[in-house]
Amino acid sequence: MAAVSRVVLLGRHGIPRVTSSVYISKREKSEITQANYKRGRGGRSSFSGTVATVFGASGFVGRYIVNKLGKTGSQVIIPYRGTEYDIKRFKLCGDLGQILFFPYHLEDEESIRKVMQYSNVVINLVGRDWETKNFDFKKVHTDGARRIARIAKESGVEKFIHFSSLNVSPNPKKLVLRPSRFLISKYEGEMAVREEFPEAIIFRPADIFGLEDRFVNYFLSAFRRVRVSSLPLYKKGEKTIKQPVYVGDVAEGVIQALRNPATVGKVVDAVGPSRYYLSDLMDYMYALTRRKEYKRIRLTPGIILRSYLMKFSPYDPKCCIPKLEKEFLTDTMEGDLILEDLGVQLVNTLDRIAFCCKPYLTTAHYEEILGEFAPVPKPAMADTSDTNSRFVVNLTK
Repeated sequence: MAAVSRVVLLGRHGIPRVTSSVYISKREKSEITQANYKRGRGGRSSFSGTVATVFGASGFVGRYIVNKLGKTGSQVIIPYRGTEYDIKRFKLCGDLGQILFFPYHLEDEESIRKVMQYSNVVINLVGRDWETKNFDFKKVHTDGARRIARIAKESGVEKFIHFSSLNVSPNPKKLVLRPSRFLISKYEGEMAVREEFPEAIIFRPADIFGLEDRFVNYFLSAFRRVRVSSLPLYKKGEKTIKQPVYVGDVAEGVIQALRNPATVGKVVDAVGPSRYYLSDLMDYMYALTRRKEYKRIRLTPGIILRSYLMKFSPYDPKCCIPKLEKEFLTDTMEGDLILEDLGVQLVNTLDRIAFCCKPYLTTAHYEEILGEFAPVPKPAMADTSDTNSRFVVNLTK
């Protein structure tokens, strides 16, 4: 303890002076640990004790996860590869000094080690839907995931969450000539993470939808159609069953997985509450946009060739072979848990998709009269009798 004397003059004439002492406590540097800091109740201006490094935060899912972490009073470190304008909006997710930014490169181990040296949580969201000249699927999904997991283990990270994909397999069903390299690389990435960080929590999300997604925006895009209004699908989408999930539910699942010690070393299938045939989903989405001339057609060699050539586009290829190879597969679950097992209350799939379809309304310029257009009938859920019993049990809890 150190005593500091302070004399206070209480008045002018005839009023005595009062002497007081202020005691200052000195703490050794070794005693200053994370537990010494005040922990709040989960607000943005408090500190929950979580220091999380989020790789791939500038992507679609990353923005929601960073916002959820900021809400719980976590300090978030965001490594970024592009310009700082891509990540500056994250400053609003937390209080002053709670959201930090550092440049890094996926192949630079020193920069990766630097951004996680003080973290107790690491989340890997790095991924690509198509290959580029500098980054193919193996470099991103396999080698990059292994590198991040290995350095996280060496840095003493307590919890590691890795995002993979639903339907991963070493030999997935092929659409054209060869199996999907995207799904193979995701599977190999899971194996690499398990080797380097056995306690890692692996998320396998289905098609994730939201306002800035690559599901609703992808299928309603003009680049996905041919002849203005024809939508090509594998067997017209009548043999494919999908179980899309809302992005907010996936982000909440990540938060719950960090809190639940039973999720360590588990695989979480991040799927929605209901399964639908892809054909029914597309009919519902296009009916919401009031595109009367819409129709589904089969995939043809010409359409596949066009998708192959789009990979040479200098911009985001809206429709390419890797996307076609993923969308024709029926969603199957082989993990240990689903989002409902983590306590996540899933939103209604069709109601949320209807909201996401509003920007594509063909009559958006027209001010309709209340009740002028009949409500769009909702499609029926797909029959789950051909799925495994575990899926039926989890949905009927």
